[in-house]
Amino acid sequence: MATYDLIVLGGGPAGYNAAERAAEGGMKTLVIEGRALGGVCLNEGCIPTKTLLYSAKIYDYAKHSQEYGVSFDGAKIDHGAVVDRKGRVVKMLVGGIGATMKKLGVDVVYEKGTILGRDEQGFKVKAGDTEYAGKQLLICTGSVASVPPIPGLRESVASGFAMTNREILDMKTVPEKLVVIGGGVIGLEMASYFNSVGSNVTVIEMLDHIAGPTDREISNILLKNYKKKGINFLLGAKVTSVGDKCVNYELEGKQESAPCDCVLVSIGRRAMTEGLGLENIGVLTERGAIVTNDEGRTNVAGVWAAGDVNGKLMLAHTAYREGEVAVNNMLGKKDVVHYESIPSVIYTNPEVASVGETGESIKAKGLDAVAQSFTLKYSGRYIAENEGGDGIVKIIIDREHRNILGVHMIGNYASEIIYGAAMMVEKKMRVENVRKMVFPHPTVCEVIREGLFQM
Repeated sequence: MATYDLIVLGGGPAGYNAAERAAEGGMKTLVIEGRALGGVCLNEGCIPTKTLLYSAKIYDYAKHSQEYGVSFDGAKIDHGAVVDRKGRVVKMLVGGIGATMKKLGVDVVYEKGTILGRDEQGFKVKAGDTEYAGKQLLICTGSVASVPPIPGLRESVASGFAMTNREILDMKTVPEKLVVIGGGVIGLEMASYFNSVGSNVTVIEMLDHIAGPTDREISNILLKNYKKKGINFLLGAKVTSVGDKCVNYELEGKQESAPCDCVLVSIGRRAMTEGLGLENIGVLTERGAIVTNDEGRTNVAGVWAAGDVNGKLMLAHTAYREGEVAVNNMLGKKDVVHYESIPSVIYTNPEVASVGETGESIKAKGLDAVAQSFTLKYSGRYIAENEGGDGIVKIIIDREHRNILGVHMIGNYASEIIYGAAMMVEKKMRVENVRKMVFPHPTVCEVIREGLFQM
């Protein structure tokens, strides 16, 4: 039986990145992955979605090019070609991960792994017909799309009428009418794409707002932009059933129906822990997710978990960091994850990016803080590149110490700017510190500095 210093269950962002760090740290490492390296993020999530959205963004610019003094006839988008390109991008990146694994000496087994137990050799894991032993175990099995027990929904998923993010990314035709159940990040990104390429899109959301925990002022601007593009939103609506070419829902006490050609189910994800054999070693779970501390430790010594499987922040970049932190602690380097300063992004057009406290959270927590919003039109570059844009940056600071507690943006480049704001929150930087920093001009990010001079 082959014995390893570390067995990693799952080859997604948490798993493959942790395996790389472990190998670099001198650990003999095995990755067991049931499908493909890269996990959901690379194969059916982050990267495929952004590939589609970039094509849609180019198409949107082409349709509105006359606003910038550029005109041409015949702009069109080939959805099939976009999907084919997505496949090429994914294949290239998956291959790159595999090459890195090989270079670092990480063994990879493409089978579903099941934990059998523990003995003097370590944790026993079966993959296919082979058993392996690991001195330490890192569980990174990710998450799967939630499919709630709505009447007719599971049957519709089985027939192909309803899809999760996995299936819709491979759909080669553009539906005339698409209903999206759920107004969270995935639902909004797919609604944005299919609206751009010609679908009549309706989003049904149970809450009275979109984009989940996003600062409400930001999500309201995003909603206004989506509505302007023609996406129909049914907020505060409860889906009651999925029928033949329609989704039935209740809104303001009335039963209504939304006809459609297909449905995207996008109401969240759940940790993938079924069938792992966690009960064989006594790993604690809550609501299906593995319980971990900020070092990635579970209740069982030598067993760690990172990524979506812990149910904390289901974001690929969170998974990267959690995997690194777990490995660092395995190697004796004290490390923790600072969840309060992890940024999030919605990659639509316009982009949304957030980090830290929101306007709603400071009120809920009773924090002595002030929130102030500033138009991105303070930026000459934003005005030059965004005709009619209504983007803003919202900054939240602590009144007493004047630390930056949160930054929220809507507008192009937000996804590339937010890391700087995350550093400000992470390092508890004060307003006066950031004012002394030199921001390049003309850029959109300099609006943050400009705003801080008014706080």
